[in-house]
Amino acid sequence: MALRKYLRNGRVVEISQHDFERVVVLKVTTGEGEFQLVFELFGEGNIILVNPQNRILQALVYRRMRDRNIWRGEAFRQPPSSGRNPLGLNRQDLGEIKNFGRLGVVRALTRFLSIGGLYAEETLLRAQIDKDTPCEALTEEELDRIFDHLNQILSPIISKNMEPRIILNEGGKWIDATPIPLKSYAHLEQKMYKSFSEALDDYYMKTGVEERVAEATAEGPGLELEKQRRILESQERSLEEYHGKIEQNKKIGDAIYAHLSELQLLCQRILEEKRGGKPWKEIVSDILRSKETGQAPAVYFHSMDQRNLVLNVSVEDLTFPLTLRRSIQANAAEYYTRAKKAESKLKGGREAMKKTQERIEKLQRQRAERAEEVAEVPTKRRERAWYEKFRWLHSSEGFLIIGGRDATTNELLIKKHMEPQDRVFHTDLPGAPFVLVKTEGKVPSEQTMGEAAQIAASYSRAWKEAFGAADVYWVSPTQVSKSPPSGQYLTKGAFIISGTKNYVRNVPLQVAVGIKGEKENLRVIGGPPEAIASQTNLYVKITPGDQTSGKLAKEIRQILSKRAPQNLQREILQIPLEEIQSFIPLGKSSIKFDS
Repeated sequence: MALRKYLRNGRVVEISQHDFERVVVLKVTTGEGEFQLVFELFGEGNIILVNPQNRILQALVYRRMRDRNIWRGEAFRQPPSSGRNPLGLNRQDLGEIKNFGRLGVVRALTRFLSIGGLYAEETLLRAQIDKDTPCEALTEEELDRIFDHLNQILSPIISKNMEPRIILNEGGKWIDATPIPLKSYAHLEQKMYKSFSEALDDYYMKTGVEERVAEATAEGPGLELEKQRRILESQERSLEEYHGKIEQNKKIGDAIYAHLSELQLLCQRILEEKRGGKPWKEIVSDILRSKETGQAPAVYFHSMDQRNLVLNVSVEDLTFPLTLRRSIQANAAEYYTRAKKAESKLKGGREAMKKTQERIEKLQRQRAERAEEVAEVPTKRRERAWYEKFRWLHSSEGFLIIGGRDATTNELLIKKHMEPQDRVFHTDLPGAPFVLVKTEGKVPSEQTMGEAAQIAASYSRAWKEAFGAADVYWVSPTQVSKSPPSGQYLTKGAFIISGTKNYVRNVPLQVAVGIKGEKENLRVIGGPPEAIASQTNLYVKITPGDQTSGKLAKEIRQILSKRAPQNLQREILQIPLEEIQSFIPLGKSSIKFDS
């Protein structure tokens, strides 16, 4: 709000760096004088608006400090210098670095000159001086070398004779952007650029996208995805356990029935001897002696839990308990029941695991979509031609046709861009645009004149009223005047037309919106279908209808993307909707599908 209040319609007259500090100053002149917009790019950062009297009007962050205050109404002061400006450093000044005593020279350079560690190390690498050398131990010859190589680094930057590049590490990841080649990076792959601004643009765009993708995929769907993966791992372990229980219990049940008579005899012997009053200890001792001699059924005996009346037996490499309170058949049935329960749990576990896998797949899609969403690199805005502030198109014959969008652009079109050899189109409907055919001294054919008439008709009020056609007339520039008759007043964007009007009757209301250009320079174009068809085969026709321009623009973009070659589809979907909307007439519209 403050920027709009004080800087609206201002003109940027200078962009500068304050000394060698991380401070950028934009100077903006307005009718009130010269304002400063100060960007402080250190600490947590700040933006400060300063008035022509050097008083602070507004700041992003207000604070009182020991050396200065950022407070509304106070005089603005730059932050204290963090070090010497290397651009104005002489050899004698550099000698003061020895005052840092035993501090390593690389650390001293970053403090003394306020340069980054990378460039301090680069200076010393070129000067062949160990970066840990104490400042007090530096010789005059070494100081000479430091001074010379520091200037060698600064020279191409001062002269703007840079060789900008992006540095890639061994894994191909972008790690830095530099204005000049550095020995520190000589062993790494480097991508060259024409300008340092382009290199920085690409570097921060790519690394910023990578950071956003990492953040987006680590939270939300990412956290839930990790949770579901842990659940899946737990479910997989449970299924393995169920499989094992099924197999084990079935084996035991089968083994009991395979040795049913022997196991019955063993159980009967134990129970009969106990009923006869024999102590458990003696019963177990007798069975163990019988087992040693290989007597059946004693060979199946393993151990005994006298308190719970549980007999542990060993059969076919299986060791399992039998309760003496039940028959051998009932023990076998119990094991088969356990197997069935495990099978039931296995079935339920499989269904649960299937649902978990479906959730994981859904979350993976969501994470991929989120990553793709944040990974979209904003397309670089192309430079716009002067006429693109108006309605515009090139006719089938190549004539430039431009029309007003509103009262302001109508006024600008006629006053600034109308030339004597042009043709001027208009309708009798209120609020209609003026349309110029820029002839450049050539004679436009009926085809071009018809296309200009269709522009004037389609972007007039006739479209909003859902007419099928409208009448349009054209005149020469000499017939257009801003001087009203005495006692009358012309509103903004209105003009007096004198003399004979050349009418074009029943001009159909129809516009085509299409895409033209190569992958790196796609452009939205719009106008009469015949004119657009002569420039591209990728377009849709629209007529007055029932859809708002916002919804229609989305639909047009989708249709054009589907019709486009595969290598252009993604780029078309990234075209801002406002570029398409700018060619849709005011009012509601519909897409006209050819039968």
